[in-house]
Amino acid sequence: MAKESIKARQKKREKMVAKYAQKHAALKAAGDYAGLDLLPKNASPVRLKNRCALTGRPRGYMRYFGISRIMFRDMALNGLIPGVKKASW
Repeated sequence: MAKESIKARQKKREKMVAKYAQKHAALKAAGDYAGLDLLPKNASPVRLKNRCALTGRPRGYMRYFGISRIMFRDMALNGLIPGVKKASW
């Protein structure tokens, strides 16, 4: 499980990217790179990292579900994800 400070930092970055998204897109479309430099560094979407919504784990992230592979397996086996069941043949 990731430290709480890491998860909080990620949420802060997500809020800042959402806040400056329109301004960032307008400056980039206009080619105003000097204006982009004046925006906060955490307003850049490149600085975001895909993390598990439950644990904050950065590796083994499943984009479709928004959680890590470990949490996906636990939730699927407990029947918490609709339409997903363990394969058997």
